[in-house]
Amino acid sequence: MVNNKALESWVNEVAELTTPDSIHWCDGSDAENTSLVKQMLADGTLEELDQEKWPNCYYHRSDPSDVARVEHLTFICSEKEEDAGPTNHWAAPAEMKAKMTELYRGCMKGRTMYVVPYLMGPVGSPTSKVGIEITDSPYVVANMRIMTRMGNVALETLGESDEFCRGLHSIGELDPERRFISHFPETREIWSFGSGYGGNALLGKKCFALRIASTMARDEGWLAEHMLILGLESPQGETKYVAAAFPSACGKTNLAMLVPPQEYKGWKIWTVGDDIAWMRFGEDGRLYAINPENGFFGVAPGTGEDTNPSALASLRKNSIFTNTAITEDKQPWWEGLSEPPAKATDWRGNPWTPATETPAAHPNSRFTAPAKQCPSASPEMDNPKGVPISAIIFGGRRARTAPLVYEAFDWNHGVFVGASMGSETTAAATGAVGVVRRDPFAMLPFCGYNMADYWGHWLSLGTKSDKMPKVFHVNWFKKSDEGKFLWPGFGQNMRVLEWILDRCEGKGEAAETAIGHVPTEDALNIDGIDVDADAMHQLLTVDAGDWKTECEGIAEYFQKFGDRLPEEMKRQHAALAERLGIKVTA
Repeated sequence: MVNNKALESWVNEVAELTTPDSIHWCDGSDAENTSLVKQMLADGTLEELDQEKWPNCYYHRSDPSDVARVEHLTFICSEKEEDAGPTNHWAAPAEMKAKMTELYRGCMKGRTMYVVPYLMGPVGSPTSKVGIEITDSPYVVANMRIMTRMGNVALETLGESDEFCRGLHSIGELDPERRFISHFPETREIWSFGSGYGGNALLGKKCFALRIASTMARDEGWLAEHMLILGLESPQGETKYVAAAFPSACGKTNLAMLVPPQEYKGWKIWTVGDDIAWMRFGEDGRLYAINPENGFFGVAPGTGEDTNPSALASLRKNSIFTNTAITEDKQPWWEGLSEPPAKATDWRGNPWTPATETPAAHPNSRFTAPAKQCPSASPEMDNPKGVPISAIIFGGRRARTAPLVYEAFDWNHGVFVGASMGSETTAAATGAVGVVRRDPFAMLPFCGYNMADYWGHWLSLGTKSDKMPKVFHVNWFKKSDEGKFLWPGFGQNMRVLEWILDRCEGKGEAAETAIGHVPTEDALNIDGIDVDADAMHQLLTVDAGDWKTECEGIAEYFQKFGDRLPEEMKRQHAALAERLGIKVTA
């Protein structure tokens, strides 16, 4: 079946270490998937949902100790500790491999070892990359089939090349004390042990698509980013594309699948990707983006008809639900989906009613759904060239400081905006409201090397073309002094996107401020929404006092990077301080 000596040699090496009962090379076919599902239904890994209402949909309940990414057990094992940087957990590669080799020894005895070839990106794209994941989890195989272009298509793309990302995964005993997710950037390897949860086990997801790919992008002159890709088609039929990065709980998926408000007749939104963008220069000098994934791995709670109808439509068939609740009539349910059922089984497997004090679905419960089932799925999703990016948008959850939207002065200033972006914590998550957590480019948990070097890479790309995208920052979460949101958000964010597009075309009214170009108070179309002149004034105000505090916070954050901090970042920070009329140095 396989004519690749490097791949065969590696598979044999892993098999010798892990001693599986059998080896199965995944081809990605319907017949293979049907067989795997039948096997998982028989052993209880999956539960069948109502096949009339949820065709080809299944339910999985993970171990209660294994429900999310484990950042404290996620390591960047670069040869030099300083190359991992202060925002990553580092371990010496030789020591980590020695430790994990003992965990892997004999770990697949009594199990099948699955060899999962997968392609990240459209077939035939120069930006696409091949990964091979070896796993002992059929649940992982079923999810990887949805999330990537999996099977023979990847092997055909690989051919006889030895350039593929090697991912080794075993669920082990699901022991939290024996759990590691390790990345080896120099050798493009991922070793994961002790978890069956998505981000830790679906190695094409954050592990390859961001942590390993970001180092590949640095070395090869492109970008691997935690960004959605969105197309906006005007009533005249012209489509422009933007990429956007947001920390968690800032509406990233909702923006990726935005439904334009009724006042925007003739406008269409096209979803190219909801989570990850790989971007490289095209022949015309512009950045072109592909979505390396083929599916959505979305958070279920909060996803409903009101918040994200497109996401809801995406998961109605051919999907896997993990750690949601399940109703008596075999339907998935989670908080925010609909009225609570009278009875259900919660994510732990316990009886649940609306009177139960704990949530029915785990807050991080998930759906895995094919991207092409999204009603707004872009016809360009499989375009090998990708789509040209006109604007890059950063955003965060800020109650006061950041205005609704502003435009960076230029590329280098835009990199500074991305490098210093942050989002305020919520009481539900941390017990403290309003604490700013810096999350540069929304890549804090996902950058595979020193974040200061990452900023340097972004700055260097700006010297290679005079057609770089314009850079913007948005904040849907600004509040009044009474603590109420000033902007309605969701579909109404289209109004901000329209201004961004206008600015990309040299239109759109703006005022120059210390932080960038902010719309004039009549520049945004607010017809049909309940936002008065006073609210618009508050939304677009740049308060010098707030920004002095922000400037000091940025300086403190930048100090973590010592001598690795690019000089341009220091200059940008000093220039902001000067424009604000304050003395702050990075």
